[in-house]
Amino acid sequence: MKRIKLIVSYDGTNYSGWQLQNNAETIEGVLNGALSSLTGESIIVTGASRTDAGVHALGNVCVFDTETRIPPEKIALALNTHLPEDIRVMHSCEVSSDFHPRHADTLKTYEYRIWNDRIANPIQRLYTNFIYYDIDTDAMYRASRCLVGEHDFKSFCSAGSNATTTVRTVTGIDIERDGCLITIRVKGTGFLYNMVRIIAGSLMNVGMGLSPESSIQEMLEAKDRAAAGPTAPACGLTLMGIVYPNGEDRDITG
Repeated sequence: MKRIKLIVSYDGTNYSGWQLQNNAETIEGVLNGALSSLTGESIIVTGASRTDAGVHALGNVCVFDTETRIPPEKIALALNTHLPEDIRVMHSCEVSSDFHPRHADTLKTYEYRIWNDRIANPIQRLYTNFIYYDIDTDAMYRASRCLVGEHDFKSFCSAGSNATTTVRTVTGIDIERDGCLITIRVKGTGFLYNMVRIIAGSLMNVGMGLSPESSIQEMLEAKDRAAAGPTAPACGLTLMGIVYPNGEDRDITG
């Protein structure tokens, strides 16, 4: 028996999130089915990030245990022939049998994208949140500074979270504009349920002049979800990648 790590990219538009659900198609469910078909075994993957319905990923991570004789590095190519076009495995390798993608230390990067123009761009509609109001990205950046570091992010966590603590560490927030495209890039060691989307929604309110820059600090101090801004639409969010700084995910065959 060996443990295989996959790096998975997907367009989340047509899926009810990552996590397996009854009567709904999910990324995890599709991967389980494809891997079971490929290997002839009953496969259940364990994912690093349980992205929500409509959220995209370029670098989610999952593992599964198998006795297949397919070389670990060949599994990605073989598996992609069993997957729909909106899900692709970018890399596969064998890892230690005790590696768990959610229990190890991580650095995760999310990007929230906004299309800021007078008229929506139909090509961007599935991957950005369209806003036609003028947005002040400098104000958003200044307001975001208080969120960097270790804080209690209870105000930025949706109801229904099963987290034992709402303290998290955000290692960086960058806000960039390239023409009509605004990108909010958030990096951290872990995130609460809908945390990045609530941060994005709160900062967008600042950028549109609906809230003062000081409001983000006030939201943080309130430790109350009702004090923060809206949860931004899922389509604008992409999990860019997950890094394991202590090397727990290293390829043991390399």
